[in-house]
Amino acid sequence: MLLGVRTWLLGGLIWLVTFSAHAAQCPDWPEERLSRESKALAEQVQRWDTAYHDEGVALIDDALYDQALERLATWQRCLGNVPDHRPLTRVKRSSGTLEHPAAQRGLDKADDDGVRRFTSRREDLWIQPKVDGVAITLRYENGELVEAVSRGDGERGQDWTARARQLPAIPNTLPESISAVLQGELYWRLTQHVQSRSPASGARGAVAGAMAQSSPETATLERIGLFVWDWPDGPSAMQERLARLSGLGFDSADYTHPLDDRRDAAYWRDSWFNGPLPFATDGVVIKQAERPGVRRWSSSPPEWAIAWKYPAQQALAEVRGIEFRVGRTGRVTPLVWLNPVQLEGRRISRVSLGSLERWESLDVRPGDQVAITLAGLTIPQLSEVVWHTQERSPLTPPLPQRYHLLSCFELTPGCESQLLARLTYLGEQLGMQGIGEGTWQALLEAGVVTQLLDWLVVAPSQLEQAYGIGEATAATLTEQFHVARSQPFAAWLRALGAPPGSETARGDWQRLADYQRDDWQSIPGIGPVRADALVAFFSYPEVQRMAWQLQQAGVAGFSPAR
Repeated sequence: MLLGVRTWLLGGLIWLVTFSAHAAQCPDWPEERLSRESKALAEQVQRWDTAYHDEGVALIDDALYDQALERLATWQRCLGNVPDHRPLTRVKRSSGTLEHPAAQRGLDKADDDGVRRFTSRREDLWIQPKVDGVAITLRYENGELVEAVSRGDGERGQDWTARARQLPAIPNTLPESISAVLQGELYWRLTQHVQSRSPASGARGAVAGAMAQSSPETATLERIGLFVWDWPDGPSAMQERLARLSGLGFDSADYTHPLDDRRDAAYWRDSWFNGPLPFATDGVVIKQAERPGVRRWSSSPPEWAIAWKYPAQQALAEVRGIEFRVGRTGRVTPLVWLNPVQLEGRRISRVSLGSLERWESLDVRPGDQVAITLAGLTIPQLSEVVWHTQERSPLTPPLPQRYHLLSCFELTPGCESQLLARLTYLGEQLGMQGIGEGTWQALLEAGVVTQLLDWLVVAPSQLEQAYGIGEATAATLTEQFHVARSQPFAAWLRALGAPPGSETARGDWQRLADYQRDDWQSIPGIGPVRADALVAFFSYPEVQRMAWQLQQAGVAGFSPAR
C-alpha cells in the first residue's frame, strides 16, 4: 500500500523503489550501487564547482548546492569514507594560497530546540544576520590593507589581495593607524531585499562570479558590499568592538544586537527574514560577546556561536516512485512520490508533474534528486531535476490515446484510476456527505461497485463487505445514496460527466439525446467542438445504458433512449 492506495488499484501504474525516509539516513541500496551513485554525485559537484570557480557561473542554486553537499557527505559516510569535498572551497582557484591569520570558522546549525538550549545556558549574547555571500579575511598593518584571503578550507585560502584593493567597499587605508584582522562577508548589494519573498536571489553566485572574473567592470565591483562580522584580535567587549568598527567606517553595529527578553533571537530572525535588507541572508548567527583569543581559534565550529537558518524554501528531495494517475476525463497525470521533505513548515511527500509531456522532458525516475518549491507558498512544485540517478528504473506509462472523456465507466483492467476519479466526482456533484475517494476505493476493492451506477441498487449487507464499513456506516451510506436520487437533472448530467453546456439546454434526457450538432450549436456559448463532444456523449452506448438505469431507479428527467 502507498499512502492508502492499495496495490491492486494502481494496476501497474505506480513504480516504487523504497529508499530511506530521511535524507540524512543511508539509502537502502547495495553497496555497489551506493558507491556508483556517490561517485557520480561527486563528479556532478565537481562540474558545478568548475563552472563556479573558473567561469563565475552558478549552475545550481546555492541552497540546493549546500543540500547536495550534505547528501554527498552522508553517502560517503555510509560507505565508511571520510567526506572528501569541502563546501568552503567554492572560490576561484588561482595560483597561491595564504594562511588565515585567524581561522575562518564554520558554524554548527541549530534548530528551534537547539537555539533554546544555547541561549538558556549563556549570557551576554548577540545576534547578527547570516549574510549570504562569500567569506573573506582582511589583514591591516598600521592602517594599510596588506592581505585579503578567501575562506578556502578555513585555515588557508586564495590570495584575494589584489582584487580586494579594487573593491570600493573594502578600504585600502583605515582612518586609524592600527593593525587588525577583520573577518566578514562580501555580499551582492540588493535594494529593499525581503528574503521571505525572494529566496532565490543568486546573490552568493553573483559575488563569486565577480571575484572570478579576470577584469570585472567598475559597476560590477561597486555592487559588492562588505559586512564585517568579527574582529578576532579586537576589543573583548562586544559594545566596544562594535563602536571601534563604526569608527573605522564599517556598519557592523547596524546589524548586531544584544538579545534580551524584549527582543529575543526569534524576534530578530523574523524581522530580518520578512523585512527589507541590502543583502540576501539565509539565517541568523547567535554568538557570545566573550570568546577565546585569536591564537586559540581553529577551523572547527566554535562552541560560542551557532547558526539558526531560515526555513527551507527550496528543498532537495529524492524520488521514490512515479505514479501515472488517470483522471476523470482521461487525462494522464504523473505524480512524483518523494522521500518526505520539510518546506515552509510543511511535510511534502508528493508533487504533480501536470502532464506526460513534462514527465518525458524531465525523465524523472526513482532515485533522482529533484528541487521542490512552493508556488504561492501553498502548492508544492518540482522545479528541476538536480541530477539523475545512475540506475534508471524502467517505467511504462499508460497510453494517453486509450483514455478519454468516454472511457472507463466500469472496472476493467487499466480503468481502476479513472473509474475511482469518476465515482469521487459523482459523489461531489450529487452532494453525498461523508463519501469521498477512500469510501469509493473500499467499495471498488470489495467488488461491491464495479460500474459507475452500481451503488443505486446495492444493499446495506453488501456495503458491509467492504473494508472499514460496518452496520452503522452502511446505513449512513444507504441514506446518502437515496438522497442523491432526488438531485436535479442538471446535477446528474454533471455527475455522469456530460461536457459543459448540457446544463443550459432545455428538456429531459430523451430530448437531449435527440439533439444533433446544429441543435447544440444553436445554444449560446456552444461551438462546433463542444457540439461534437455533446453529441458523442449522449449517443455513447455506455452512457445510454446508464440513462436507462436511472430511469429504472426513478430519477427525474431520464427516460430510455430510442
